[in-house]
Amino acid sequence: MTITEATSQPTDTERFGRILAAQRAAYLRDGAPSLAARRSDLSRLKAALIARRSAIEEAINTDFGNRSRHETAMMELGGVVQGIDYLKHNLRRFMRPTGRHTAWHMRSGTNRIEYQPLGVVGVISPWNYPVNLSLMPVVTAIAAGNRVMLKPSKFTPATNTVLASMLSELFPQEQVTIVSGDGAAFSSLPFDHLVFTGSTEVGRAVMKAASENLVPVTLELGGKSPTIVAKGRVRDRTVSDIVFGKLLSGGQTCIAPDYALVHESEIDTFIDSYDRLAKVAYPDGPTGKDYTSIVNDKQYAILTDLIEDARSHGARIIEVGHRPGEAALRPHTLAPTVVLGVTDEMRIAHEEIFGPILPILPYRDIDDAIDYVNARPRPLALYYFGKDDTDRRKVLDRTTSGNVTIGGTIMHVGQDDLPFGGVGASGMGQYHGIEGFRTLSHAKGIFVQGRWNAARLLYAPFGKRTDALLNFFLR
Repeated sequence: MTITEATSQPTDTERFGRILAAQRAAYLRDGAPSLAARRSDLSRLKAALIARRSAIEEAINTDFGNRSRHETAMMELGGVVQGIDYLKHNLRRFMRPTGRHTAWHMRSGTNRIEYQPLGVVGVISPWNYPVNLSLMPVVTAIAAGNRVMLKPSKFTPATNTVLASMLSELFPQEQVTIVSGDGAAFSSLPFDHLVFTGSTEVGRAVMKAASENLVPVTLELGGKSPTIVAKGRVRDRTVSDIVFGKLLSGGQTCIAPDYALVHESEIDTFIDSYDRLAKVAYPDGPTGKDYTSIVNDKQYAILTDLIEDARSHGARIIEVGHRPGEAALRPHTLAPTVVLGVTDEMRIAHEEIFGPILPILPYRDIDDAIDYVNARPRPLALYYFGKDDTDRRKVLDRTTSGNVTIGGTIMHVGQDDLPFGGVGASGMGQYHGIEGFRTLSHAKGIFVQGRWNAARLLYAPFGKRTDALLNFFLR
């Protein structure tokens, strides 16, 4: 009998490791790409994205069950295209060496910082914005001159297929590639930098795995982003902005307003306005083409469990908008919902809400609202609606969040020249803006010593002259 030994398939760790080794070897062989090469890569990626607009809109719609094509064009494609334009326009300035001060006794020399690529950057992206949150770290890494390995979420297979086809046509695998497989194995690779977007719980695991190889990480982790509405500011314009931010993509946005702090005298007015303006925004109700479904049954169950837990602890649950009961007619679709009477024993008071559910909490004065925010982990975003007065200044000075939008929601993420990132439990590190370029670059300090250097007077052998000089410098 002949026994044939089956050929074993490589593990994800082995497969990923081979790609990483090839990318690192290519980087060491070719060195940092020129300004022209980086701009060319970004231009080709932009053109490919625009050419595939319809395919991307359809793929994301397939993955979610229903996703507004307008939301996809605006938040996915628009965000990346504008980000590419910004990087191309500013890349020469970002890459330019910057001079630094030289100590007076070494003034014949010069100091400068040169920004060079790190090498190979790993990117782990989530399902909620599967194009934007995949490609913005990728384009930033390309702009900084790096090679990239991207591992997107398994929950968006149709979108991943489009991205994989596009990236393989644009770039050789040794420059940019997309992979699927075990996230723990990916996180354990010895990248030169790792960018992760997702939950705080998974972010901790990613950071722990990366630490084994001393890989620096950028973590964008979300959290419970508060909206504070100043007394007297429950107006249509305010509430319309909150409806937009909360119900965009069915609430599945990492910087969505998680809960609203409204003055106790205006709660009923706020609810009435929120209901009325949700009807204006979504006239066809929760089964309309503009209203996005929850991505899958698992995430839908998480949200309904949050609602039922709150209800069981005495919360009042109100579905709003047109015909909310019709949400049950479409798979994993949840009607816009507000929650009143939230208390600390409820899960909804502590867990990030990734859906169209808005707890509304009363406060008496602005100090109460600030204390409520500060009693919880630092959020990724904070929104404030109110006059430019001492209360606004109090909120800005006494709270800490990743970013802030005043008089609106969401829109700070569209400001390409602002850094984007979290703080504390909502993340670490930043991308977007020059901060993103520098995050994915090595700032190499270079001192060019001049012909005359006072430090030479301190060379051995030491004597009275050394003592005199040291006494002078240490006076």
